[in-house]
Amino acid sequence: MAGSTHLVTNQVPPLVGYDVFSADRALAAAVERQLEPDLRQEVLGELSALGRTSGSAQVQEWGAQANDNPPRLRTHDRYGHRIDEVEFHPAWHRLLGKGVSAGLTAAWGRPAGHLRRAAAFVVWTQVEAGNGCPLSMTHAAVPALRADPDLAAEWEPRLTSMVYDRELRPADRKAGALFGMAMTEKQGGSDVRANTTAARPLAEAGAYELTGHKWFCSAPMSDGFLVLAQAPEGLTCFLVPRVLGDGTRNVFRIQRLKDKLGNRSNASAEVEFDGTWARRVGEEGRGVRTIIEMVAATRLDCVLGSAGLMRQAVAQAVHHCSYREAFGGKLVDKPLMRNVLADLAIESEAATTLALRLAAACDDGGEQERALLRIAVPAAKYWVTKRCPAVAVEAAECLGGNGYVEESGMPRLVRESPLNSIWEGAGNMQALDVLRALRREPGALDAYLREVGQARGADHRLDGAIKNLLTELADLEGVEGRARRLAERLALVLQGSLLVRFAPPQVADAFCAARLGGDGGAAFGTLPHTLDLAAVVERARPEHDPAS
Repeated sequence: MAGSTHLVTNQVPPLVGYDVFSADRALAAAVERQLEPDLRQEVLGELSALGRTSGSAQVQEWGAQANDNPPRLRTHDRYGHRIDEVEFHPAWHRLLGKGVSAGLTAAWGRPAGHLRRAAAFVVWTQVEAGNGCPLSMTHAAVPALRADPDLAAEWEPRLTSMVYDRELRPADRKAGALFGMAMTEKQGGSDVRANTTAARPLAEAGAYELTGHKWFCSAPMSDGFLVLAQAPEGLTCFLVPRVLGDGTRNVFRIQRLKDKLGNRSNASAEVEFDGTWARRVGEEGRGVRTIIEMVAATRLDCVLGSAGLMRQAVAQAVHHCSYREAFGGKLVDKPLMRNVLADLAIESEAATTLALRLAAACDDGGEQERALLRIAVPAAKYWVTKRCPAVAVEAAECLGGNGYVEESGMPRLVRESPLNSIWEGAGNMQALDVLRALRREPGALDAYLREVGQARGADHRLDGAIKNLLTELADLEGVEGRARRLAERLALVLQGSLLVRFAPPQVADAFCAARLGGDGGAAFGTLPHTLDLAAVVERARPEHDPAS
């Protein structure tokens, strides 16, 4: 472009007009590997269609608009009546509608439903992560509601619908519904047993009246919420509908919206209940056991969401360096930059491969796979979400000063990157959950060791890491103080086993050298120079048409 003072050259075209799914070779391979042959054409075609939608300039612009125009709270209407509504930019509704129609809440009744949904979640997160919150909770509410067969029969068809209906009206008059969750309170945070919200039984069987507050209520414009409150027999799970069957609004007072670091497009609220009607889910006094099924599913989504954010950060970095020239050549061809990009790429592929393996285990439903999930989900949630911020920041640095400017999209990824580590139980909660699995469910460790053992003998560094892990597990004295270290090792060894079995040799070699063999530094870009780093970077490069 000619200007009055200079000619602008050496500019990188925007990464749009491409298939986000098919361009992610690690993701596509993980899906194809775990699909039955008769499903491959259908599922891969479905995901490729979503990938093209996600990579389009129009949908990418919607993501930016939703973040640039965060939701606004309206507590009262023009006449002074309390309405407690949240207003969103039209782009938010367009994105949420696309996510619902793509099946992101419809895993439970479809063949390979969890695997195909997981891949779609990774893809869709790369457009706009905020709308993943209501999509995730709606998906995750299904197993919790199944504690009450009547409630499940009533609500499950609405939650798994592929129709987005944004209107506030009784759920039985809607083609589809969304769910939120409200567990934590000011005085307890993650310690939900410290909750003080009271549930008073009503004359109607299973009905209660709630009085209290929730410090963090996600997606407050949903049609229903799973809420924890103290019933006569102890902490209990409840379903709180936003609108009652007769069309009146339930008492659901939104006190304010959270002003968050990232996740700006999504509303998170402080709410109060004052005579709020609720329906019990499961038995009184077993609220944590009932809602834990929802928490387990949302924790896996935290892993998937982080994998998606990492992939987008790496794709942007590799794309930029493939076009940008400096010091006499393309950045991607410079040995030191290639080392950084390769290091980021193996971190991203390890996260994606692990996340999709866990999603496939959800589809299997067998005892062995359920046991594996019990230990692998908290370990993966701990480690993958911890790695996400480091990847996002380093990837932004690959763009230099351009990566610090909002128009690049990288600052949004950086702000979003810590979220999944904090939500659904922060790092210490996940590490302690790993310990609980080790202590209470011996089958979980057996399932884990059987899984990683499938790669034994294929790489000496992985073999050594497994041996060291077994030594650490044999001595559990003072284990709580080193629970994070243990969760990290469990996740790394599992990632290593999966990559050795399924990734290209160059990727597996680099991962085992740097992550298991001790031949890597604390920062990215410290891989051994003897590795085939060019092949690793090329695998991570997203193909696109610059003219799109």
